[in-house]
Amino acid sequence: MSLLTVVVPAYNAEKELNRCVDSLLVGGPTVEIIIVDDGSIDHTGEIADEYAGQNRNVQVIHQVNGGHGAAINSGLAEASGTYFKVVDSDDWLAPVAFKQWLSELAASPLIDLALTNYVYDKAKHNQRPMRFRREVPQHEIFGWERVKLRVGKYFLMHSVTYRTQLLREVNLNLPAHTYYEDSLFVFEPLIAVHTIRYWDLDLYQYVIGRVGQSVNEKVMFGRIDQQLAINHRLMQDYQAMQAQVEPALRRYLAHYVAIITGISSVLLLHDGSQISLSRKQALWQNMKHQEPQLYHRVRHSLIGRSVNLPGTVGRLTTVGCYKVLRHVYKFN
Repeated sequence: MSLLTVVVPAYNAEKELNRCVDSLLVGGPTVEIIIVDDGSIDHTGEIADEYAGQNRNVQVIHQVNGGHGAAINSGLAEASGTYFKVVDSDDWLAPVAFKQWLSELAASPLIDLALTNYVYDKAKHNQRPMRFRREVPQHEIFGWERVKLRVGKYFLMHSVTYRTQLLREVNLNLPAHTYYEDSLFVFEPLIAVHTIRYWDLDLYQYVIGRVGQSVNEKVMFGRIDQQLAINHRLMQDYQAMQAQVEPALRRYLAHYVAIITGISSVLLLHDGSQISLSRKQALWQNMKHQEPQLYHRVRHSLIGRSVNLPGTVGRLTTVGCYKVLRHVYKFN
């Protein structure tokens, strides 16, 4: 049994796959690497097979295109590592940080969730690390009552590593042919997370800035239906989970839904058409009717107030603030 399974969803990734996999091989035989060739029509599958032929710890799954979520599902089904991490094929892990983290993870008692930093890597000399050293304890195992995230900060897929068996216990099953399902990958297993540990290491290098990337602003609005579908599923998840979890985790779940709903709202406000503004209103009304307590918490949060400023001036103010934050944090 490996210490860590890393699943690499790969679709037409022939230009980026080598950098990604080479960074994972630094981990040595304790790391199981599963490359999921998700119906690629370029040389991705051949490159993956070459790695598998040369490295005993590399496995390749070739499947009909099912999207990012389906690739993660396939990788999870085959994973043998104690822990499970997803690294997208156009991203990579910093070698020095990876080695240090693996050594310390191996020495740590078993935990449900491992947290590390990630770095927005937009271009050379244009990087922005996202760290949690002020929000959670270091050098110890802790629970949700010790998590104190500031407004706008939350755990992305890039920062989380789950205990593999936990993902199976919660029957994680991500939707196929759907973008932005990484929010579900992070959110849905939290119901079973009781022990957490944070390593202040800039591990995950999150490459952004490509024209066709899913987090590109124009691309996101073109796929707003899928963003909204994920947003609604998160609300449903919260409704199903909130009675089963401790208050501290319930607060974090609401915080997470607030951020995703804020992102959806800003995209619709940025477009500014009557249809988009009506969809934004419907999103919030749906939350109000579906989960009134969640609505009250989210609507009166700083994010909720910020994306619901009245009138045209309010909309322009919200969009202007979003542009400033985008410039500062380099998130797309």
